[in-house]
Amino acid sequence: MASVSLPPRLVRERRTNPARSCPAHRAWVRKHRCSVPGCLAGPIECAHVRTGTDGGIALKPSDRWTISLCRAHHAEQHQIGEPAFEIRYGLDLVALAEVFARRSPHRRVLTI
Repeated sequence: MASVSLPPRLVRERRTNPARSCPAHRAWVRKHRCSVPGCLAGPIECAHVRTGTDGGIALKPSDRWTISLCRAHHAEQHQIGEPAFEIRYGLDLVALAEVFARRSPHRRVLTI
């Protein structure tokens, strides 16, 4: 009987769009305190702002639209939704993400 062997496995490359992803910018954002006024909690996470940005259905917004939030506020942002989160804390998340992007040392990599 002839020997049977499997064909070689495919090696799939991860598709990452460098214009949408900037790990260095995300790390820089995480070095800030929580963006909610008066919050000193940690750890800090990099939160993507979805409403009014370049995200879409099943598409996370680019890293240009990130802000610093503590873990609890990041969870709350997703739980109650961005419009309610902005009202509750008096924030403009899009404007805040724009300030983070403009001041980032990695701004040239971000699509501004």
